[in-house]
Amino acid sequence: MVNETPESQQRILLVTGMLGAGKTTALRELEDLGWESIDNFPIRLLDRLVGADADGHSLALGFDCRTRGFVPAEIIEQVKHWVEHNGLSITTLFLDCAGHELERRFNETRRRHFLAGDLPASSGIAAERELLAPLRRWADVLIDTTDFTTNDLKQTIREQFRQNAPQQMTVTVSSFGFSRGKPPTADLVFDMRYLDNPHWVEGLREQTGLDPAVGDFIARSTVFDSTFEKIRTLLLELLPHYAEQGKTYVNIAFGCTGGRHRSVYTAERIAQALREGGFSPTVLHRNLGSRAEDLVEGTQHP
Repeated sequence: MVNETPESQQRILLVTGMLGAGKTTALRELEDLGWESIDNFPIRLLDRLVGADADGHSLALGFDCRTRGFVPAEIIEQVKHWVEHNGLSITTLFLDCAGHELERRFNETRRRHFLAGDLPASSGIAAERELLAPLRRWADVLIDTTDFTTNDLKQTIREQFRQNAPQQMTVTVSSFGFSRGKPPTADLVFDMRYLDNPHWVEGLREQTGLDPAVGDFIARSTVFDSTFEKIRTLLLELLPHYAEQGKTYVNIAFGCTGGRHRSVYTAERIAQALREGGFSPTVLHRNLGSRAEDLVEGTQHP
């Protein structure tokens, strides 16, 4: 047995089960969680893949009765050998589903079962269930998707395998100017135009929210502290729930008229608050390089 720390072991998840039970959905969700996912990988090539570039590597391999070289008894013996002699961390996930539901799914998609030939789908399902019985009995994790929606399966995969996924939710905090359009990919948008505008203060117009003088001016607003605290509290409460739902990216955008002062300052302050809360946000300022013009800010105090 090879002695390795859990961090250095190659993590391998074998994903198999009944056709129509949700293998493709499971592999896509695993990929979103940071696993490298390969579907219908030829079993005979597994020896070449396993052990390559192992450090911190999470690999999900999907296979079923359509995969070349699919012999359940041989697969089981091969995996036992890898675990015993190579010290690999291998988990097998089996996705099952009741026959009547599989028939409904095949009829709904008008797909022919791989093992049915010219016979009804029920015949192929019965033959497949008998073929896969050894894998089903041997699998570490069994998920029955009979009563699952697609979202139910995704949520279950996240609950079962997120702790092994190297990738975490990516949080982006950005600033922008409403006069140049709202960012189309923003999940949460906060309008900071209720704050006093430094554009109308002599000596601050050509500066930005990154400059201390502008920041001091915005922070002195009678409503800044109270509203900032409410936004900070809201985000620190929402972000963990987004992560629980499997959201890979969360884009938080702060807007003001030109995108150079109030939104920039607030985005920087919020990003720091999120870092203190345990997140690692990326900060982007879309319109920071734009010219401060009356055409953008307008001729009247907003």
